[in-house]
Amino acid sequence: MTWEYGLIGLVIGIIVGAVAMRFGNKKLREQRSMQYELEKTKAELADYREELTNHFAQSAELLDNMARDYRQLYQHMAKGSNDLLPNLPGEKNPFAYQLTEAEADNDQAPVQMPRDYSEGASGLLRGERPARD
Repeated sequence: MTWEYGLIGLVIGIIVGAVAMRFGNKKLREQRSMQYELEKTKAELADYREELTNHFAQSAELLDNMARDYRQLYQHMAKGSNDLLPNLPGEKNPFAYQLTEAEADNDQAPVQMPRDYSEGASGLLRGERPARD
């Protein structure tokens, strides 16, 4: 009978110890709280990234539409200028330059790239040599 009391005491002790550990452990609660906050923050970050991606996709579409509309307006003005003022010299016509079909489809106007050098030689390479005696 003694071993039965010992066994019952052991089982009751294990149950009481497990309940005390479960509800009394502050570190475990803090760890679960931090895990919950981490998962919540990850979800918020994923939502923010999705929102940001959608924003930039919509912005790119709007900019593309705006560029297409601007190109159509420019072509309309250039055609009207040429039709209505056929005798106007090219340098006085503000719409003298017209986009070709290839440029209109390419979505890029021709760009004159800046040079990183001057026309002629300068400095020591000018070609002027001092007269030697």
